[in-house]
Amino acid sequence: MSRLPVMSSKRVLTSSSGSENGPDCAPAQKRTRKDPEPIKPQAAATIIGGKRPVAAARAPLLKPVRGMGAATVAAGPSRGVLKPSVAATSAKGGNVKQPVAATGTKAGGAAANKRHAWDLKGKVSDMEGKIRNYQTKFKSVNQENEALRGSMTQSRTRVDVMEKELEKQRNQISEYEEELQALSGVRDELEQVSSDKSTLQKELSNLEGKYKVMETLRDSQETELQTLKMKLSVQETTLIRVQATLRDTEEEVRCLKETVAQQRDDLHAGEMERRRLHNAIQELKGNIRVFCRVRPLVGGGLSKQIQLPASDNKMITLAKTEESHTGKTADTQKSYNFNFDRVFSPHSSQQEVFEEISLLVQSALDGYNVCCFAYGQTGSGKTYTMEGDEFDETRGVIPRAVQQIFKAAEKLGAQGWEFTFTASFVEIYNETLRDLLYTGKASKRPEHEIRKSTTNEVTITNLTYEKVSNEDQVLGMIALANQNRSTAQTAQNDRSSRSHSVFQLDIEGLNFGRDVKCKSTLCLVDLAGSERMVKSQSQGERFKEMTAINGSLSNLGLVITALANKESHIPYRNSKLTYLLQCCLGGNSKTLMFVNIAPETDSFGETLNSLRFASKVNDCVIGTASANRK
Repeated sequence: MSRLPVMSSKRVLTSSSGSENGPDCAPAQKRTRKDPEPIKPQAAATIIGGKRPVAAARAPLLKPVRGMGAATVAAGPSRGVLKPSVAATSAKGGNVKQPVAATGTKAGGAAANKRHAWDLKGKVSDMEGKIRNYQTKFKSVNQENEALRGSMTQSRTRVDVMEKELEKQRNQISEYEEELQALSGVRDELEQVSSDKSTLQKELSNLEGKYKVMETLRDSQETELQTLKMKLSVQETTLIRVQATLRDTEEEVRCLKETVAQQRDDLHAGEMERRRLHNAIQELKGNIRVFCRVRPLVGGGLSKQIQLPASDNKMITLAKTEESHTGKTADTQKSYNFNFDRVFSPHSSQQEVFEEISLLVQSALDGYNVCCFAYGQTGSGKTYTMEGDEFDETRGVIPRAVQQIFKAAEKLGAQGWEFTFTASFVEIYNETLRDLLYTGKASKRPEHEIRKSTTNEVTITNLTYEKVSNEDQVLGMIALANQNRSTAQTAQNDRSSRSHSVFQLDIEGLNFGRDVKCKSTLCLVDLAGSERMVKSQSQGERFKEMTAINGSLSNLGLVITALANKESHIPYRNSKLTYLLQCCLGGNSKTLMFVNIAPETDSFGETLNSLRFASKVNDCVIGTASANRK
């Protein structure tokens, strides 16, 4: 028998083995490609004679080869050569994307000596050789990779060194550039110095020439100096004599200055004593003090109908020339003389006016009720006297009085006094009380009424009373009141006050150390001006306002007359003005009245009426005011 390989009845097949026929191999190949798990290769079996197949054992590979599949083992081909499976193709050629056996075989590099399909041992030997080649290449590639890594590390080190060196070079370049700029500046300075040197050399040459000229002049000056020294000795003798005379004169002047200073002190002391005695006399008499102030003419100059004696600042004469009605006699001169506590000329400043009432304002901090109001025809300067302008030199009585009150309170604070101030501002317009500090809607303005308490204190309902602590707060309230006050244009005044305004500052003082309390009220009133319909040409609303103003002023005159006549009934309730001022007119208060008059000729009648009314007020006795202290 020949020893030819025959097909064994018992084949050693893989889990994916199929039929012998070629067409049945394709499904097996597909199943092998889909199976993700690797299949271990098995050794081929050879049957000799009738013996059982013996597996030919092979030594294991050095390293497992990744991606190798199991080979389908078949006994010798019966009908031709079977196509290699996908797993065998993968083992020879590596990773294959397309399941094409012929392509995988060519890629494996076995084109020179192509083994038979049944020579699995040879194929495995070839695969082991390829694996060893791949391992050798892998080791060489790793060694090259390590070498490249070391080279790259060295290159990075060199790059860092070179970057540091580059940065150092840049810093040196910056320093060199700065030095270069400095050197360029030094070069400019050197050029400037060279230029200055040449200039100085020229000046030196000029100075040398001048020096020679000066030497010549010096010689001549020395000669003149000798002459002047002789003259100086003569003048020194004269100077000594004059100095002795000057010392005598200075001594005499010093004595005269001391005498003048002493006389001024005596004069000031006498004036202070006069004011004190005058204040005491007024308090004993209980009179309302009256000051008269004459407004300057609009065009300047002096009025002919008003005469102010230069030697007497308490007298004023109102003169008027009247024509003869028959024409047979000459024109007659009528004069009206009035005496008041003080008369201010048109040239009197606001400061001069306030100095006369500063002691009266000071009394408010001493616990006395103080009232000051201005009376006169429209356009006579009442508002200017009481309020003035916004500049310091032209500020009126109200802002100056407030300033003095707060300054005096600050000084008294060092003596243990603490003061609280409450301010209010109200106007009487058409016999109606209006809050000048009200900031709400006009349609929601509340109504006000005058109430008198059991202690005879007069208050106003629903009125705004604000606590103030400094002068600026009060000045802000005055500015707000001026905006809200009723004014209008008439034929006599472009901005005529159409209401009476009353500013009231309630003062409460407490001295904790001496347990002394005082309470007083400073009331400053700007009355609306009296006017005649013929001159003011008031119509409509202005006529109604004029009627209310004249009515309240007439009632004020009736109250003054009743006080002067010491009548049992004083008609305070006839008007809101007199009812509000009843404490000032007939109560415990120090009262001062300003009568303002206009110097124009056509205002003679109103001026005369105002002076007569003021004279009646000056004769009114209201009693002596006392301090409100506890």
